[in-house]
Amino acid sequence: MRSDPDGMDRVLIDPNLWSKDGSSALAEWAVSIDGRHVAHAVQQEGSDWRTVRVLDVETRTILPDEICWARFTGIAWVHDGSGFFYCRFPKPPTENSFDAPAIQHSVWFHTLGTLQADDRLVHSTLGGQTMIHAVSVTADGRYAVISSLPGVGSNALAIIDLQDPCWALSPVIDALDHSWSVAGNQGSKFFFVTDQGAERGRIVQIDLADPQLQVVDLIHQRDDATLNDAVLLGGRLLISYQIDARFEIHRHCLDGTPDGRIELPGIGTAGGFRGHPDDNEVFYVFTGHNAPTTICRYDTGDRTQTIWARPNVAIDLDQIAVEQRFCRSSDGTRVPMFVIRRADVKGPAPTILYGYGGFGISMVPYFSPAVLSWVEAGGTYAVANLRGGGEYGKAWHDAGRLANKQNVFDDFIAAAEYLKTEGIASAEGLAVQGESNGGLLVAAVVNQRPELFAAAMAGVGVMDMLRFARFTNGQFWTSDFGDPGQEADFRNLLSYSPYHTIRPGVPYPAILVSTADTDDRVVPAHSFKYTAALQNADLGDRPQILRVETKAGHGAGKPVGQALDEIADLWAFAARWTGLDMAKHGGAGQPAL
Repeated sequence: MRSDPDGMDRVLIDPNLWSKDGSSALAEWAVSIDGRHVAHAVQQEGSDWRTVRVLDVETRTILPDEICWARFTGIAWVHDGSGFFYCRFPKPPTENSFDAPAIQHSVWFHTLGTLQADDRLVHSTLGGQTMIHAVSVTADGRYAVISSLPGVGSNALAIIDLQDPCWALSPVIDALDHSWSVAGNQGSKFFFVTDQGAERGRIVQIDLADPQLQVVDLIHQRDDATLNDAVLLGGRLLISYQIDARFEIHRHCLDGTPDGRIELPGIGTAGGFRGHPDDNEVFYVFTGHNAPTTICRYDTGDRTQTIWARPNVAIDLDQIAVEQRFCRSSDGTRVPMFVIRRADVKGPAPTILYGYGGFGISMVPYFSPAVLSWVEAGGTYAVANLRGGGEYGKAWHDAGRLANKQNVFDDFIAAAEYLKTEGIASAEGLAVQGESNGGLLVAAVVNQRPELFAAAMAGVGVMDMLRFARFTNGQFWTSDFGDPGQEADFRNLLSYSPYHTIRPGVPYPAILVSTADTDDRVVPAHSFKYTAALQNADLGDRPQILRVETKAGHGAGKPVGQALDEIADLWAFAARWTGLDMAKHGGAGQPAL
């Protein structure tokens, strides 16, 4: 949409018109600095592959420019509007592009009005390296920043001075042992967020004009919070911190001096800050388990803020209660968990426990109509903040990866036991849910503690831990899982691999495995093999069912109808085995779905 000064909203791009079955979706998009063009990525059938097209905003026509084989890409315009940076892989060697390996990722520049064959190669992965790149342009338009990641948790960083016609790449960070990201710059002085020397994050300054690239400590690590992100806007560094997976936003002067905080609308997640370093006007997004995604406008000068855009939802949010609880894992580690239920639900209720626990990804509060449809019907939904995520910084991530992966499963099991002992989940009414790495989590804990759960829903999961690195971009996951080609890693992976640790002769919960036919992130063979092994084993009277979505991928890009069908199937399955009567609607307003 384009919101015009006259207050009218006008449609610019409507992906619902791109295909009759809704299998084409809008993915990444970026507006040129002058507002004349929108470069946008088209996603087909849920694939990670993208085709980038360009819209002329005034005429609302699509230009002839077409970028193919983009994948794991952003779009970054240069400030004169002449073109943009993007990332791509080579054209796959086979017709089945969904199973192509993710190798030779590179950064390119496309000039408007030219063919992709004429695009400029800016940076490519060296031979023998497995690397994913990300590119951005600084707010002043002077520099392009390229971040190169071998996996999760660390990256190299290089900067290009766009005033140099050669666009020479200047390495700033070479070592691949810590994470680095740019918060902003003033001329050649850059502000970086890093976990080097600070497992929970700090902000440093590096002057590119300094031949030694000396790192100057600016804002120290906090012991009570994890630095999530930072951005230079309105003459201030705006820093988002996670405190037990809840967000706070603090202001700092550019010399690092604290300068107050931004009061958030409630308990939830804040980020996506947008604006210009020289303007006082800043926009950011706020969301929570009982707060719909809202865009707020904040004035850094007078420190006032207003709601700029907020969706209307057909639910009485005052009737939705959100609590944060803490349980103890088997080794005594304190594990946070959000519990969402209707305010009038006091006793044990059919409950879904969701988890992920990997790749440094935090399970922060967000608004989900699907979750609220379960809650409105009288169920409880819980989200556990497991080790392997990023809630407490690098140490929390490290405590749940490689040889420490069992800690993630122990945390999830502890959360499940807590929900029962505290009378939140009914004794025979606990289901577990997770997708991708979370699908692995669900399948692994079901093998380890099958008696604990009434039902399990494992979506697009990594189920064969001895072969994951052989498909698509699986080699990037070795930073979290380990390398099956190394004996120590092999033995650790084998100890919990869902496909290899099924326990015949033991009663299992009802299991619904979900995947999609062209998932090019976690290939569907994982789910096919795992379900076949479940169905071949004697696991009691409850079913093991495989649900395969067609013309879909790892999750993103599904048409609304397809997404609703999937949620309906998941919730009906969970309700059947946890005892929730979805037909009985409580008094919390109209159904969210």
